Formats: sequence, structure tokens, C-alpha cells
Amino acid sequence: MQYVADPSCIRIGILGMTEGNGHPYSWSAMFNKFDRVRMPEECPFPVIPVYLARENYDTMGIEGAKISCICCDNRADADHVAALSLIPEVVEHPEDMIGKVDAVIIATDIGGEHVRRARPFIDAGLPLFIDKPLCDNREDLAYFTGLFESGYPLMSSSSMRFCKEFQIYHRPRTKELGELRLIQYGMPKKWETYGIHSLEAVYPIAGPGFCSIRNTGTRERNMVHIKHSGGFDVLLTGIYDQAGPIPLVLSGNSQTAVLYARDSYNSFRDQLVSFVHFLKTGERPFPWSETVELMKLLIGGIESREQNGKEILI
Repeated sequence: MQYVADPSCIRIGILGMTEGNGHPYSWSAMFNKFDRVRMPEECPFPVIPVYLARENYDTMGIEGAKISCICCDNRADADHVAALSLIPEVVEHPEDMIGKVDAVIIATDIGGEHVRRARPFIDAGLPLFIDKPLCDNREDLAYFTGLFESGYPLMSSSSMRFCKEFQIYHRPRTKELGELRLIQYGMPKKWETYGIHSLEAVYPIAGPGFCSIRNTGTRERNMVHIKHSGGFDVLLTGIYDQAGPIPLVLSGNSQTAVLYARDSYNSFRDQLVSFVHFLKTGERPFPWSETVELMKLLIGGIESREQNGKEILI
């Protein structure tokens, strides 16, 4: 079942921006290409022009879809993204996109805002991709799960699920390591916004079946211990100003693998391609149940930290 009337020409609106999150620039450029003079000179996120410049400009784009409309909380931000990432229309209010687009990407990463940001589009029946994390509290998770159960076309993920360097160990490819004993990974910035990157990088390797989570750290130094029903442990960190690259370490009883994520562009692009495929076919790249379990882990990490490191059952 497709969710768009014309799968050969999907018009996508994009919503942004939040502090420190440059996805409206980069994701829009992956669909539309970009101004080759202004992007490297003016983009406020220096890493974006660097990884865009590594790609073949002539072959850039995602077949059958374009970012046709943008809205940001600050109109000046929207105007600037539109100029650099070649978006033809800027609107003043999110609901002004309705009737002009076939689907919407909510490219903001504050989970507690996503229900509010999504509601105008949900009321209009527009398919949604919501940037990670989908939410950061149990009430909002129940709301989004209710939408899914009603058949609403909704997706959310971290790009780390699509990281090629890690996919070589997605289940069941960890067998060469023997039986898993420990997974270790970490992210800088806030657990509330970046913890999902660590969680979703690990999830396709570990698989479902997480039992509990305990965060014995602080808001600036999250120290997270997760138990899995497979008999192994996961240790994640969320240290606000930690420098990267941070390795993903997979330890089994036969060998240990140390991996680094290096290709941000294609991780993001593959994530967006999966959304376009979902719009065209109705086929999900992974089950909704995985999103639910991941959100329970993210939320549990917050709750545990706020309760002085209490173990939270998943």
C-alpha cells in the first residue's frame, strides 16, 4: 500500500530547526542538491559542507522525491536553508505546508516537542518522518503507538541504524565473535537527544530483548548499563563534550571487534531513502516494535538518572 498519489514525484515538506541540529541543511541537500558556492561558505554547521563535498554532485539526489517546502521556528533560518539547499518555497507556519506537500519530515530532535509539531500534519493525514528521538516520555510514546495501531503512516529512526560500518555485525552476523558478552559505545551531547544514536546503533546488533537500564551518571556525564536477555551487557556513555570518533566495541567469547562510523552522508541518505520507499510501498524498513523498545530504553535512561541510578525494567 502506497501513501502518496504520485510515487514518481513526491513533494516533501521539512520542518526545523533546533539548537545544534543542522538536518534541514544536509537532508534537504541530499534530495535537492545545494548551492556549491554558498553552502561551504555560509552553512553554520561546518561538518555538513565537508561531507557533502565528498559526494558526486552530478549524481546527488533521491529518486522520485524533492524537498519542496520548508518552515522553521525562525523565518530567517528557513530562508537561509532554502537558499543553500535549493528549496523552492518557504512558509511562515507549519500548517501552511498542508495542501502543498505529500509528506513531511520533522527534522527537530527534541522529543518532548514532537507531538505538538506533528499534530497539524496528523490532523491533515500527511505521512510523517520524525527525527530521533521520536519522544522522551511515556505519555507521548503511548500517543504515537496509538497512531501506529490505527494505521497512521509514521516513521522515526536514528541514522546509526543505517551505518554501513556497523551493518556487517547486524544480527546474526556476530557469530564470528562467538557468544556476545559486552557491547560498548557512546555519544557526545545530551542523552535526551543523542542517546538514541548509541541505542539504535547497538539495537540491530543485539536484537530485541532488553531487560533493564540503569543510568548512574549526571546530565553532562551519563553512564548507562543495560542488561539483555541474550546474556550480555551493554555499556553506553553520554558525555557532553567528549571528542570523537568514539569506537563501537563488540566483545564475544572468541574475539572482539572495534568499529568506527565514518560515512555520515550515506547513513543519513539511506535513512531518507527508506522513508521514501515507505511512502511508495507502505513497507517498513524495520518493525514498529523496535521503535517502541528503543524509546522505552531512552526514557528509562532519563528516569533512572532522575531517580539516582535506579534500575528501570523495560
